[in-house]
Amino acid sequence: MEIKIVNSTLEDVSQIFQLYDDAVVFQKTRYNVYWPTFEVAMVTREISEKQQWKLLINGDIACVWATTFSDPLIWGDRNNHPAVYIHRIAVSPNFRGQQLVSHIVHWAVNYGKQHHKLFVRLDTVGDNKKLIAHYEKCGFTFLGLSKIADGTGLPAHYHNAVVSLFEMKIG
Repeated sequence: MEIKIVNSTLEDVSQIFQLYDDAVVFQKTRYNVYWPTFEVAMVTREISEKQQWKLLINGDIACVWATTFSDPLIWGDRNNHPAVYIHRIAVSPNFRGQQLVSHIVHWAVNYGKQHHKLFVRLDTVGDNKKLIAHYEKCGFTFLGLSKIADGTGLPAHYHNAVVSLFEMKIG
């Protein structure tokens, strides 16, 4: 099995949105909060800025996610610490259960080191015990819940939301 992580391209946009749609279907079976429809312009901007990624297994897109080096609307004062932030991990139904988040985490630690970051961080909306346990199993420390003060500029599911915050120190 060949695993490769590379930047997404504009040719991947329709498949990225299919993965988002698949994720929402899955979220609706398990959780009370699920992703809204994301804007194509947001994803194409992330692609042009080299912030949208894909994990390929034998050439097939198994999952996608986005990164940024700044996330003040969610992380507040903690944003002052150098970190790589992971957003919107969407796994293909064909590859669920294959521990792909652990591959993303390993990649993110190396990516963070290359960019002189001290932390890998991610968040999820709500107090989802199963997802919290999953991210802890992947090596993240659960930092607790935080209320989003102002969701302006964030996707709709963050408006008036409480988020679970996760962090991993980069060795």
